[in-house]
Amino acid sequence: MSAEPFASPVARASLRTATVLHLFGGPYVSFGGTRRQVPEGSKRLLVFVALHRQRIERRWAAGSLWPVTDDLRASGNLRSALWRLRTSGVDVVAADKWSLSLSEGVVVDLHEISDWATRLIRHTAEHDDLKVPTAGLDALDLLPGWYDDWVLMERERLRQRVLHALEALSRLLTGRRRHAEAVEAAMTAVTAEPLRESAQRALIEAHLAEGNWIEGRRTLDAYRVLLYRELRVLPAADLAGLVTRASGRPGSAHALDDDPSAVLVGG
Repeated sequence: MSAEPFASPVARASLRTATVLHLFGGPYVSFGGTRRQVPEGSKRLLVFVALHRQRIERRWAAGSLWPVTDDLRASGNLRSALWRLRTSGVDVVAADKWSLSLSEGVVVDLHEISDWATRLIRHTAEHDDLKVPTAGLDALDLLPGWYDDWVLMERERLRQRVLHALEALSRLLTGRRRHAEAVEAAMTAVTAEPLRESAQRALIEAHLAEGNWIEGRRTLDAYRVLLYRELRVLPAADLAGLVTRASGRPGSAHALDDDPSAVLVGG
């Protein structure tokens, strides 16, 4: 699956024209939009270099990728992986005697998404960053079928970062009175992780900012039922208070605490 639904228009243009390493649904490399497969024996090296986003020590890379062999064999495996990349026309790793890095100018789709999320989280987003993704988090299928510890950690890091970014995007759009888009961004986060309270809060806030307190109440009620069914806990009191204040019906936020099967906000 392509990462384009999560990329800004500027980033999408670069993904079509540059030399791109695709880790979503990959790994594979494209040159100006033309796809080129990575040799099987070189994939782990290429991905390892890309995930670290900086020049890494050659010996450390060899030891990390081939830990069950001695240093001499691991170094030989690394040289073979580099040779396969060069001879296959996928020469995108710059290597010297001591270190490795991606060649200058290579775009990594994962980095594009991560940088987009960082700008939203740090409140440095540009106009094109405020476009709501057209797909859910399932579209970010990072290295499917890979179960190395360092890949699993990167998947979870990306998931958390994108969820935070979607919540930040929803609030930014709310502040610009782009309410429908704010709701859509928050719903993308809620769909990915229904038990995540910060995502549910962003969705409720987006509904309330538009004046739709009934939608806010429905969202809260559905979340309360789900949370109690799955974890036997109730949402934070201040979350219920958001809807209570918007509805103008004081005193209802805790009225049903003794009956978790009922809604928190009184009817």
